[in-house]
Amino acid sequence: MRLLARFLRRFVTIGSIGVIDADDAFHSFGDVPQGERPDVIVALRDRSLHWKLAIRPELYLGEAYMDGSLEITRGTLADLLRLCCQNLAEYRNRRSGFAARNLVRLGRYGTQWNSRRQARENASHHYDLSSELYCSFLDQALQYSCAYFPNPELTLDEAQSSKMRHLAAKLLLKRNQRVLDVGCGWGGLAIDLARRAGVRVDGITLSREQLALASKRADAAGVGDDVRFYLKDYRELDGCYDRIVSVGMFEHVGLPHYSLFFRKLRDLLAADGIAVVHSIGSASGWATGNPWIRKYIFPGGYIPALSEVVPAVESSGLIVTDIEILHLHYAETLQKWRERFLANWRTIKHIYDERFRRMWEFYLASSEMAFRHGRLMVFQLQLARQQDAVPLTRDYIFEFERSEAMSSSGLCECAA
Repeated sequence: MRLLARFLRRFVTIGSIGVIDADDAFHSFGDVPQGERPDVIVALRDRSLHWKLAIRPELYLGEAYMDGSLEITRGTLADLLRLCCQNLAEYRNRRSGFAARNLVRLGRYGTQWNSRRQARENASHHYDLSSELYCSFLDQALQYSCAYFPNPELTLDEAQSSKMRHLAAKLLLKRNQRVLDVGCGWGGLAIDLARRAGVRVDGITLSREQLALASKRADAAGVGDDVRFYLKDYRELDGCYDRIVSVGMFEHVGLPHYSLFFRKLRDLLAADGIAVVHSIGSASGWATGNPWIRKYIFPGGYIPALSEVVPAVESSGLIVTDIEILHLHYAETLQKWRERFLANWRTIKHIYDERFRRMWEFYLASSEMAFRHGRLMVFQLQLARQQDAVPLTRDYIFEFERSEAMSSSGLCECAA
């Protein structure tokens, strides 16, 4: 316990934590007023955690919670992870120097080389899980990406609808245009764009589970003739599209492939076309990402910084016509997902065991806290091949959203 205690004395400068070690001895770290208990108390049921949590907490904390060798006796998992994320940024600032940053930069390439075969395996690991799992916590459109909360009181379904409307506004869609959805998921966005604007959409995914369900949903929505889905890697595509959209897929491209990705978008995009890329981003600019997330949730995944993305866009010949940063929107989305997942666990526990439940609870809670208290955000890049592809100001985005929102509410402008 000596090694862990030394680490926690340096790490915990915000809030407080109590640890019951494997010998049932109690230790307190952080600022605990006399007569009060720490904000969070954990009990360690495995002596190996005395050194594992000290040398690599970002991996072993999640594993210990999954396996039940770490129990939370005061507070909740969200409370524990909130405390960890609040302290992590300050701890990194104190300990990261120029040499460490350069070592991290070199190490990222070794974990980010996503060949076509590896990309398929990575996608299957996460997205070929039972569709019942995703239906248990996602919205009706099965949007597995950051929702958009122009009003913080929106429900998850309303916020995801707002996200799709926001993307449609940036795409400046016209009837009968050809649209490519790179990383189409279960087809929710493709179906929405076809119904909203009368466009024809090709969606690609690397998940067979997603492909099967997306096709069924398009037929059920009455747009099966206009929306087609394919099991393809973006590197296998050819043709010409008026619009390209990619939501929540860029995190799986891999750092060494950024230039190839944007060159491919340029080759596929019509001369007067518009593309929108929606991705999680890091404000740190040099982190390797969380090792527990890479091992158990998203193998091959990487969260990019804009400083890594924009040079690849520029070298591709595409023009950045708009950048928007969404702060805290994903934290709100993840909170709603976590609450729904736990509330609906009874509907899927016949498929997965308790260890899986703990793994996904940890994934959703840790991701939420990373967005709420860490250096993560979401960015949306609007790209074009020509300077005049989009209007001179962003007014068209707000005008479109206002018109669509009023239309969906059965209102007209004159009644506003």
